[in-house]
Amino acid sequence: MKLFLLAILFSAITLTAFSQKPKKTLVAIKTEAPPKMDGVLDDAVWQNVPIATDFVELQPNAGNHEKQENRTTVKIIYDNTAIYVGARMYEKDPTKIAREFATRDQVGNADFIGIIFDTYKDGINGSGFFVTSTNGQFDAKYAPNPNGNTEDETWNAVWTSKVNIDSLGWTCEMKIPYSALRFAKKDVQTWGMNLIRKRQNVQQQLFWNELDPKMSGLMNQEGILTGLEKIVPPVRLAFYPYFSTYVNHYPYNTPGLANTTTSVNGGMDVKYGINESFTLDLTLIPDFGQVQSDNRILNLTPFEVKYNENRSFFTEGTELFNKGNLFYSRRVGGQPLHYNDITLNDHEAIIKNPTETKLINAVKLSGRLSNGLGIGIFNGLTNTAYATIEDSTTGNRRVVQTSPVTNYNIIVLDQNLKNNSAITFINTNVNRFGKDYSADVGGVVFNLNNKKNTYNLAGYGLMSNKFYKGEQTVTGYNYEVVFGKVAGNFTWNVSQDRVDSKYDPNDLGILFNNNYLEHNINLQYANYKPKHLFTQWNVWTNTYSSYRVSPSTYQYFNQNFGANGSFKNFWQVNINGHYRVEGNDFYEPRVVGRVFKAPQNFVLNWNLSTNRAKVLSGGFWYSDQWMANGHGGHGNDLELFYNVRLSNKFSFGQDITISPRINYTGFATFDNTGADVFALRNVHTVDNIFTLKYTFSSIMGLNLRLRHYWSKVNNKEFFSLGQDGYLTSLTSNDFNHNIDQNANIWNVDMIYVWQFSPGSELSLAWKNSTYTNTNIATQSYLRNLNDTVNQPQNNNFSLKVLYYIDFQSLRKHRKG
Repeated sequence: MKLFLLAILFSAITLTAFSQKPKKTLVAIKTEAPPKMDGVLDDAVWQNVPIATDFVELQPNAGNHEKQENRTTVKIIYDNTAIYVGARMYEKDPTKIAREFATRDQVGNADFIGIIFDTYKDGINGSGFFVTSTNGQFDAKYAPNPNGNTEDETWNAVWTSKVNIDSLGWTCEMKIPYSALRFAKKDVQTWGMNLIRKRQNVQQQLFWNELDPKMSGLMNQEGILTGLEKIVPPVRLAFYPYFSTYVNHYPYNTPGLANTTTSVNGGMDVKYGINESFTLDLTLIPDFGQVQSDNRILNLTPFEVKYNENRSFFTEGTELFNKGNLFYSRRVGGQPLHYNDITLNDHEAIIKNPTETKLINAVKLSGRLSNGLGIGIFNGLTNTAYATIEDSTTGNRRVVQTSPVTNYNIIVLDQNLKNNSAITFINTNVNRFGKDYSADVGGVVFNLNNKKNTYNLAGYGLMSNKFYKGEQTVTGYNYEVVFGKVAGNFTWNVSQDRVDSKYDPNDLGILFNNNYLEHNINLQYANYKPKHLFTQWNVWTNTYSSYRVSPSTYQYFNQNFGANGSFKNFWQVNINGHYRVEGNDFYEPRVVGRVFKAPQNFVLNWNLSTNRAKVLSGGFWYSDQWMANGHGGHGNDLELFYNVRLSNKFSFGQDITISPRINYTGFATFDNTGADVFALRNVHTVDNIFTLKYTFSSIMGLNLRLRHYWSKVNNKEFFSLGQDGYLTSLTSNDFNHNIDQNANIWNVDMIYVWQFSPGSELSLAWKNSTYTNTNIATQSYLRNLNDTVNQPQNNNFSLKVLYYIDFQSLRKHRKG
């Protein structure tokens, strides 16, 4: 409580000198004739147009205005079909312009210019369009979270750009059609807008309307664009038909089982602008076979592994559906519900058990009304999944349903409020056809700011229901409240998070465990204009405690701390750690109701990274971990990473992490009575990722990603778990199982992409993989790597063509 009162007092003092500067305004000019899209600003339509200039640094020296010899000037014109942006980036020495080539949505080591529109001028949501000095395109959506705005870089629009480099620097022209934007149907439009420039070689990031690092948020600090009159939202209808073909080879070398299989697929995505505000996204018979392979691991924890979503349909434009963290999109088309529940009879074996369910179709409807009400609807349908079981004595086969036809649904109502605030109502539903249960989660999410955007109150209240056929519904509750100061050099927040023992959102969301009550106090001080050594630095501390809700029991207490800074040579450093006292771990034991007395531990981490603009860049991350478990438990993590840019088209890099754990204790297996058996063990893990990139141009590139993961578990001594939570040694007569593990995971992902016209692309992919896990855990890393390479490999080759068809262009062509 003393820390809380001190935080309020300090924040009151620091806010007395804090105020937001007036916003800049730019007038857009209407033109009758569009400019020629060649990247050269010599068209007559660019003459006598107001300019946006005098950009202000955010990095490395916040608040500094751009120098005259390196100034930026931007003009905006428009007609009945599109917004046009003309920008000149002066550079005293044009040879210093960073010009690495990168394909769509990859900036690389290149200068860029960008514009972010806030078409509803709500200070919350935005659409960004960025162009690099090599004409690479990057676009993104911006949506709020309690700590500011998040960038959804997976959002893609169809627009055009051209750049030109000359003796004064470089220039850029963009054509952003109205079909790429959503805005209200008004005769006179006033939009929020900001312009961003990055000078990569000097790591300088500048904004037209100054972005104050002491303020929270991005969109609430935009400038203003006026002069837009009588622009009409067009019919937004586009089709994306695709064709794909696959060849898969695995050396089964088994009679009756083909080593090589082929398939041909076809489907289509549709984007339809129902009106000026709402867009319908539909995918029919989708194909995700070319997405990057998951970073699979040997999981020794009691919790599932959360994987990244690499399927574009589930990442693009989903900002509304991510409110309240209720949507884990990997559930849709994920592992069948009963994948691990198959019962085998004598002499039976599983010969086929799909790890994913087949997605039949999915649809998203999202948009925002002129009054600030955002509406989102998502629906996905997956097919039945079956496992095939064979009797080895008779050869008879039977099938077992592992997942029924399942419908996934989300409904979101998100109302923007004054002061960049919002309140959201969200409901997720999973309806399983047949005898399996269905599930529903819903509630309210809020994010409220005071008038000056200096204080924030955020959180949510949620309820989950599981509907079992013919049985009582199971209902659970979850809430979180966070209050704090979010502006100024000194910021803080306090929070409480309570999840009861019956709350379960995991049918469409992800929650590793429930039944807890957590409290947090976070304090941070940042200096954005230090005088020596650094361009900025900050220090922070966090006090965290956790209790079990039912029955009420202490779990953990952590004291966390850290500091990071950016040096004047553009290197970055980070130091952090935590101290945890002995706690009660209710999850490491796999028998429900048991507890493990987790020993106190101390962790200290160091990180250093070099200037990413250099030909050779990299860094390291090192962690030391000490555990007071009576056996001298000690762990380390050493991550080394580098990137070598041999030219503006060719680069390669590596990221290798070595993680030994010596004398750690954890759950190992069950004994014959079903009780928990723990082990004192050594675990050695190496995660090695190599990447190579050759970019032919801004629309064509080749990427290779190779990953080898190895984890070896050597169990040294076994223990039984006592009722008091402490461990007692087991003799060889009590337990004598060889349950060591030696896991090797190998993946190669190589893909060639050619964007042969805006919105259309051809891709060729090769995926190679293998997975092994044995109880022979005696070999070295290099021996395991050699053995893994020589294992039977699964090779998958694919070709996919996606074609963009714009209804407006099609209609004009027919009229012509």
